[in-house]
Amino acid sequence: MQKLTERLVSWASLIDDKTVEQARTSSRMPFIHPHIALMPDAHLGLGATVGSVIPTLGAIMPAAVGVDIGCGMIAVKTQFTAADLDGRDLSELRQQIERAIPLSAGRDNRKIVATAEPRIAELEDRAEKAEFDPASYAGHWRHQLGSLGSGNHFIEISLDENDDVWMFLHSGSRGIGNRIAKHHIGVAQRLATQWWIELPHPDLAYLVEGTPEFSRYIRELRWAQHFALLNREEMMDRVANQLGRFLDTPVEERERINCHHNFTESEMHFGKRVWVSRKGAIMADEGRPGLIPGSMGTASYVVEGRGDPVSLNSSPHGAGREYSRSAARKTFTHEQLREAMRGIEYRDTDAFLDEIPQAYKPIDRVMADAADLVSVRHVLRQIVNVKGD
Repeated sequence: MQKLTERLVSWASLIDDKTVEQARTSSRMPFIHPHIALMPDAHLGLGATVGSVIPTLGAIMPAAVGVDIGCGMIAVKTQFTAADLDGRDLSELRQQIERAIPLSAGRDNRKIVATAEPRIAELEDRAEKAEFDPASYAGHWRHQLGSLGSGNHFIEISLDENDDVWMFLHSGSRGIGNRIAKHHIGVAQRLATQWWIELPHPDLAYLVEGTPEFSRYIRELRWAQHFALLNREEMMDRVANQLGRFLDTPVEERERINCHHNFTESEMHFGKRVWVSRKGAIMADEGRPGLIPGSMGTASYVVEGRGDPVSLNSSPHGAGREYSRSAARKTFTHEQLREAMRGIEYRDTDAFLDEIPQAYKPIDRVMADAADLVSVRHVLRQIVNVKGD
């Protein structure tokens, strides 16, 4: 850990000057307490740095939570081993998963499957209690539940160091969470203009605790976080169903971990109750299980938190980009992607070039930097990869 300023600490051994300056700017906001913690995967983000833990007193910056509210990971350990998959055509399993789970934003869905119905009913009840109508943001939000999305969202079938089979996926609150986030970022920015508040960056606009705008944001934020959690559960149940069909044996869950990495919670740190916004970071209080994925073609990790107080009980959420999507497309080739994915069943297309492992920080370096934040329980190597469109 390196103390960059009185209000900024970092665990990142690989970090560029622009990212550090962005985090330093955020750390100067008057309500930061006691400091911003940069995770090993920290990189430049919208307004606030991705891979940062931002504790605030009496205020929240909606952009510091991220626009995919509740984005995170879920993993399930099964009773199967590598031997159960030997000799089988894994492309068939990949295609079954791709048919069972919409890989787009969900806007083209026309059917709500039976497993999604009780989860949608739960979200409808929560929305009523939160006193808002999700349809005011996205009329098709119900059809988005159980959809993967695009970008770095994925579904994987993996093996751990003991050759046990795991199901692993990454997604968030889909279009509805994005629209909720953007609405409240806009509200915060309009209030800053109304009250002549000078900001170092428009995306550091904030909502003040005790105001109606703050209260509404928290209610809708919590709803979106729960949508993201249920969205992952819905997709995981579908993956389990397809894996069970593929192996002619129902999946028996040995362990399930579901954790956010774009979210806000009210927590006690350094003697104060603060709002902790983890934008690309997971909770890592002592003994808490967590998930840290690598990039396409690399290892992912099942971890356990060490409860490091300076990090505000946090750890990284993944590898962290070194190249932007456009820069990756200009730098790397389809052949390099194929080489990186050798031995892994995936959809071979240059559409995924911006997700090539070389576009990210080396995950082993990130995990070495995180040694004081988490202990590693399992190392997963993917054998089937499904990416969002």
